[in-house]
Amino acid sequence: MADVEFDPFSPTFFDDPYETYRRLRDEAPVYFSERYRFFALTRYADVVAAHKDWSTFSSAHGVDLTTLSTDPDLVASLRSIIMMDPPAHDRFRALVSRVFTPRAMQAMEPLVRRVVGTYLTALEGRRAFDAVGDLAGPFPVEIIAELLGVPAADRQQIRHWVDLMLHREPGDMRPTPTGIEASLALGGYFMALTAEKRVTPGDDLTSRLTQATVDRGDGEPTGLDDAEIAGFAALLGGAGAETVTKLLGNAFVLFHRHPDQWRKVREDPTLIGPAIEEVLRFWPPSQYQGRFSKAPATVGDQVVPAGFPVLLVTGAATRDERFYDAPDAFRVERPPSQSLGFGVGVHSCLGAALARIESRVVLEEMVERWPRFQVDEAGLERVQMSNVAGFSRVPVVVD
Repeated sequence: MADVEFDPFSPTFFDDPYETYRRLRDEAPVYFSERYRFFALTRYADVVAAHKDWSTFSSAHGVDLTTLSTDPDLVASLRSIIMMDPPAHDRFRALVSRVFTPRAMQAMEPLVRRVVGTYLTALEGRRAFDAVGDLAGPFPVEIIAELLGVPAADRQQIRHWVDLMLHREPGDMRPTPTGIEASLALGGYFMALTAEKRVTPGDDLTSRLTQATVDRGDGEPTGLDDAEIAGFAALLGGAGAETVTKLLGNAFVLFHRHPDQWRKVREDPTLIGPAIEEVLRFWPPSQYQGRFSKAPATVGDQVVPAGFPVLLVTGAATRDERFYDAPDAFRVERPPSQSLGFGVGVHSCLGAALARIESRVVLEEMVERWPRFQVDEAGLERVQMSNVAGFSRVPVVVD
């Protein structure tokens, strides 16, 4: 048997990497890519341990292969919270964490229902629609963009820019020229929005950040500059536009392929929460998180040397039979366990509670409106993105 090869920019990775993941866990749990010069960890225990060991597996060099292969000084100049280690990370995260507490997010549910309801109303009477293009794609960015104070007319453009930024051509880790243009446009947009909010603040997160201060480690609180605020906003806008979109597109396909599991959810709506966790486990939207080894690390019986990008492959870890019973079975009644779908450790997703509320509201509506549906598998289209997995098109026919 040929040695296993892991190429996170290959059609195999974009379409169905799970057999490759199985072989990596069995044959090369500490994998080294000669082509891209990265290490990859794929077993559950190793991935969780690395997430928690931020001093060894640093985020300061970037979080995907593109940024991990970029000049570290350029990455540092971006001043993005996901590209920081503690204590700087903790000080900046504290600025926005109060907005994203579970209690604060529960108060967002009326907004979520209002926004989702707008898109559902447009689907009334239709027997066929695109679950991504008509629902799961446009509504999440409306919610996070409203939190950020983005005018209604601009909100969908945020999503389109993010999609272009993340797209990759097979075999190429670099963003496309169109993706680079989109990245510059997104950054420029939030810089302009920040400048506007300084002059005319509103009741939104961007406005509050213009008035916030942070201790940068010298004991003297100072305000955030426009680039720091724009970085916050772009990060939150991008995450809010992508994760739930991919999660719900995956949910439609998985429930179509597992009608017995969909029947269980229909008959017992208390399973909606566990079903969301199972979708996250089975097909996590974020397939890997990039880190940089600051010091040699022993993983199992191997050593990851200092000075290399390291991919913590969530998509493989959540199928590890060393931790999960029958991991390749999709079961909405699976016993709860530590979720990896929204990250672990200091960089766990700030918006996880909001993402779960959005997903729950949509699944509740699916049960009520479309108890029986089918996906036209011939029309499915997957995204080709740097570390995000899911569908760009999910054609649905409802009964």
